[in-house]
Amino acid sequence: MARKDNREERDSEFVDKLVHINRVAKVVKGGRRFGFAALVVVGDQKGRVGFGHGKAREVPEAIRKATESAKRNMLRVPLREGRTLHHDIEGRHGAGRVVLRSAPPGTGIIAGGPMRAVFETLGVQDVVAKSLGSSNPYNMVRATFDALSLEQSPRMVASRRGKKVSDIVGRRSDGAGEALASE
Repeated sequence: MARKDNREERDSEFVDKLVHINRVAKVVKGGRRFGFAALVVVGDQKGRVGFGHGKAREVPEAIRKATESAKRNMLRVPLREGRTLHHDIEGRHGAGRVVLRSAPPGTGIIAGGPMRAVFETLGVQDVVAKSLGSSNPYNMVRATFDALSLEQSPRMVASRRGKKVSDIVGRRSDGAGEALASE
């Protein structure tokens, strides 16, 4: 009993968003048989997000399968101040191409449908995103995840280079002052 309660508690921390449902028909002797495919994005709104794809004869079953698949394939994304991305990134998948840009506080989520669902479940509050190329929700979500997988925090870069975080980031106002002083 305790194990079941623990699993329900862990599941409740996740927010899931249904991005797309596709109805497909198989023509058989008696007529058409309909099936459904669902695309779901799941996240904890604290920097973890995943997407899943599920197919079934009924919509609720397809959504359940997609949600379970999304929970199995979670990705951790480092966020600046817990509200935006650290740097601008591009991602691609197939013909889908997305550009994600960090934004100042108060900007909000400026992104198209499938990308918006990813950012809302990820916990990003300020981001500007543009989808170029494919408008297919599957390719847009996969391209967004491709971009998010390339996201790196200053701490990650510093540890890889064997430096301090302050050497990587520096002071923003000092950098501008030095550029003006050198001219």
